[in-house]
Amino acid sequence: MTKPTLFLMVGLPGSGKSTRARELEHESGAMRLSPDEWMMPLFGLSDVDGRRDVLEGRLIWVATQALQRGTNVILDFGLWGRDERAALHWLAASLGATAQTVFLDVDPETQLARVTQRWREAPGDTWEMDRDALENWRAAFQAPERDELSGSWTPPPPNGAETWHDWLSDRWPTSIP
Repeated sequence: MTKPTLFLMVGLPGSGKSTRARELEHESGAMRLSPDEWMMPLFGLSDVDGRRDVLEGRLIWVATQALQRGTNVILDFGLWGRDERAALHWLAASLGATAQTVFLDVDPETQLARVTQRWREAPGDTWEMDRDALENWRAAFQAPERDELSGSWTPPPPNGAETWHDWLSDRWPTSIP
């Protein structure tokens, strides 16, 4: 039996993550989980008093249940931090699954054009983003390195966390049953 795969969609807004996630969903029969598809209908905002982290944690919990049942899962979160991705790689391995980082890069001008067009065409499905916000986010984003993309990546937990389980429990408290 083939191990299930946890696909981690990594990139900034407008990079094409959700488009690629939908393609992977159809190609692999994976369950696709996207906090954006929940935040807008539930709260009308991308984050309300930290609820996005709570929601992401529950989606990770759902992902663990699906992976344990042999179902491929796509987390369409963005996952800007390297530690976030390392923790999810660890989680997949701890469940007997594999993890694959799917990185979509985008240049600043294309990114701005895409998010502007998306806002114009479907304002009820997205959030308005301006050049300043995109630049700030780009500065905070940690792009995957070659080791992560090749799958040969097994970093130790960051300082302050004894294990990846501890780190994951702190970052997304609702992700661990």
